[in-house]
Amino acid sequence: MRVHICAVGRLRAGPERDLLDDYLTRFDRTGRALGLGPASVHEVEDRKGGGMMAEAPLLERAIPKGAIIVAMDERGQTLNSPKFANRLAGWRDEGRGDVAFVIGGADGITPVLRDRADLKLSFGPMVWPHMLARVMLSEQLYRAATILAGSPYHRV
Repeated sequence: MRVHICAVGRLRAGPERDLLDDYLTRFDRTGRALGLGPASVHEVEDRKGGGMMAEAPLLERAIPKGAIIVAMDERGQTLNSPKFANRLAGWRDEGRGDVAFVIGGADGITPVLRDRADLKLSFGPMVWPHMLARVMLSEQLYRAATILAGSPYHRV
């Protein structure tokens, strides 16, 4: 199952980019044998500054047809890491080909796109910078793959 991170904004070179690349590389290596991956990042940018209403169609175009849509949203459901891993495995086992994690810009994701999501997922009630949310998501994807592989990376 291919994993897509569809996000508003361009992540420039720096520590966040390094972490994102590192965790996605780890996810790809670990997930390959499990039928997970590859992971890719699709960055969209509204150069006119129209906020979430202008960003929504750009995000829509970045989401592969037929993909499971996971909206990263502070109002979403919180899952612990094993439950997140099991959710990914369940979608994979159902034969789903793509899952798209959608990360909005500073104003979030439009209600219309959020309502289309198969899952609304939160990293907790705090608001996180959307650039850092990519890193946190990539680490959780890697952690999910290690849990499914039986690796000791995740300790309970």
